[in-house]
Formats: sequence, structure tokens, C-alpha cells
Amino acid sequence: MRSKSLRMSPFALKVIALVKKIPRGQVATYGQIARLAGKPHAARGVGWILLSCSESHDLPWQRVLNSQGKISFSPRTKEYAEQRKLLEKEGVRFLDRSTLDLEKYQWKKDVRPKHKPRGTPSLFS
Repeated sequence: MRSKSLRMSPFALKVIALVKKIPRGQVATYGQIARLAGKPHAARGVGWILLSCSESHDLPWQRVLNSQGKISFSPRTKEYAEQRKLLEKEGVRFLDRSTLDLEKYQWKKDVRPKHKPRGTPSLFS
């Protein structure tokens, strides 16, 4: 039996490509990746893509944080401990238990659109 290959949306492919570009020792936010991928209101979608594709696409998932510069996992989880450990190994230092300084560590990739988009953006394209 042949295995079915999954087709990924253009948005998912952009998210994967962008996450792979985040430099070691820097971070991006879910919203930043969503904006750069062309869907500014799809931060949760970025989270789902990371959850489902990080291992299969060898993504540096640990470099994506919430908009406050915090690890989104609960501090009591193994995922939290792993993300923090991976970031610290890259030289990232935390301000407190789960927050880092976005001014210092955020990837400076331009998040502003080069031109105004026309029409209403669709979450399904």
C-alpha cells in the first residue's frame, strides 16, 4: 500500500520556512511568524503547525514564544523545562521564571507589510 503524502497549505509552508530562519539565540513570537507568513491573525495557527510539524521538519520550535516573551507551556511541564533548557543552551537568559527580554532577543526580521493588502484576507487560502 502506498502512503499518502499530505499536502500542506501555502501558509504552513511559509511558517515552516520562517521558523527555520530564526537565528540561534534569538526568538520570534507566534504573532510575528503569522504576520511574516501573510496571516496576521493566525498566531494560533502557527502554534498548531509547530505542534504538528516540529519533529518531522526538524524545526527549532523552542525559538517561538508568546507575545509577552514568555514560554507558553506551564512551568510544571516537561515541555516547559525542555524549551527553557534549549533556549538557555543557545545563550538566551530569562528575566524571571518564564519571561525573556524581547527587546534583546527578538528576531529583527521586518514584520511590517511592504504594501497595503487589498481586500479581505482569507484564513483558508
